[in-house]
Amino acid sequence: MNTDALPPSGALLTDFYQLTMLQAYFDRGMFAPAVFEFYVRELPPRRNFLVAAGLAQALDFLEGLRFEAAELEWLSHHGAFRPDFVDYLARLRFSGEVHAMPEGTVFFPNEPILRVSAPLPEAQLVESRLINLLHFQTLIASKAVRSVLAAPGRRLVDFGLRRAHGAEAGLLAARAAYLAGFDGTATVLAGARFGIPLYGTMAHSFVQAHDDEAAAFERFAHSLPQNAVLLLDTYDTEAAAEKVVRLAPRLRRAGIRVGGVRIDSGDLAAHARRVRDILDRGGLRDVTIFASSNLDEDQLARLLRDGSPIDGFGVGTRMDVSADAPYLDCAYKLQEYAGRARRKRSEGKASWPGRKQVWRRYDAAGMAAGDAVALEGEAQDGSALIEPVMRGGRRLRPDPPLQAARARLQEQLSRLPSALRSLDEARPYPVEISAGLKRLAQEFDAAAELDQSQNRNHRGESQA
Repeated sequence: MNTDALPPSGALLTDFYQLTMLQAYFDRGMFAPAVFEFYVRELPPRRNFLVAAGLAQALDFLEGLRFEAAELEWLSHHGAFRPDFVDYLARLRFSGEVHAMPEGTVFFPNEPILRVSAPLPEAQLVESRLINLLHFQTLIASKAVRSVLAAPGRRLVDFGLRRAHGAEAGLLAARAAYLAGFDGTATVLAGARFGIPLYGTMAHSFVQAHDDEAAAFERFAHSLPQNAVLLLDTYDTEAAAEKVVRLAPRLRRAGIRVGGVRIDSGDLAAHARRVRDILDRGGLRDVTIFASSNLDEDQLARLLRDGSPIDGFGVGTRMDVSADAPYLDCAYKLQEYAGRARRKRSEGKASWPGRKQVWRRYDAAGMAAGDAVALEGEAQDGSALIEPVMRGGRRLRPDPPLQAARARLQEQLSRLPSALRSLDEARPYPVEISAGLKRLAQEFDAAAELDQSQNRNHRGESQA
């Protein structure tokens, strides 16, 4: 068959065992309601909190879930799947409910940020892609917000597309960074699709393509008079700044103002100080300095702590791959099936059973004082963080604007203790497990131990 016809991100973008399990569920008629929850087991080093992101794309996936004709044909020829099961897949649509924390919510380990309630095969099939979507944007938003905290009041632009791990990663990293508080992105499709402000200057190749650096600056400024930001470090950074000073009056007579200059190599702090002095002496005090070059939150903090006169930063490579913490220890686990609580008891990976809600308490000053993970319907103090977002396989309301997620995050950051907003690792934020949830886990464990004891006795009788 023609595998070129397979959609790049369709229903086959999953793990093989999802399909083998589905066929086994199908064979046994296991279609009862199941509840799965997505959560992070522990924080990566130096992270004091995480930022929920990716819900909009997760809901897009669930609403559009279906096996296309080319995918069904491929499954029919694979050899592992029977025709009656493939016919079932042809009819399969997601029909369940979803509860989730809104995007831009600050959360902590063992707090579910998404809950799926659906017939078991549907809830199982979506596991791999949901983890893929939620994990990535949450990872990047949680990295990007550290730059926002490190450089308050400075312009931050996502520059990471060219180093991202694939096209979707570059696009969604731009979205996650903007959600986290970045001012914009250099990724054009992110601007077109998500309404993120676009920023861009010029490449070294533009300067190199001209025989004269000053001529390159002048031609670029005339071509983009509304965005005349000039790259200084192709040859000699300070000499280029002097050329900008000499060029500025001629551009001004043509109605063009140099908006800024960019430095992309070398000792950024030293170059910025010297360039600032050159610009100021040349009467260009309003020209901003923008810096890039494999920056991350630690470098931003260091530059600003040293008083570097840099007004904005392009942050790319290290953010778009979350270089210091490239993955989250996250899971999507079965918590209930056929009306009964379920729990994984594996060493180091045990889960809490049942449908859950997360509650956040605030102190008298309005600062977050602690969270509680409780059973759904179990009364707790504080504000509930998880809300219904999908029923019957359809959104309950249109996605809120990305600006709303940005605003939510900024409001929540303002209510976090200052130690948690530091780049340094702080004392863990208190997350309590409710009495009802502990009791349910104990009841489940007791029943499981009884079953194991009875099975051991039965095996012993059989051997005798």
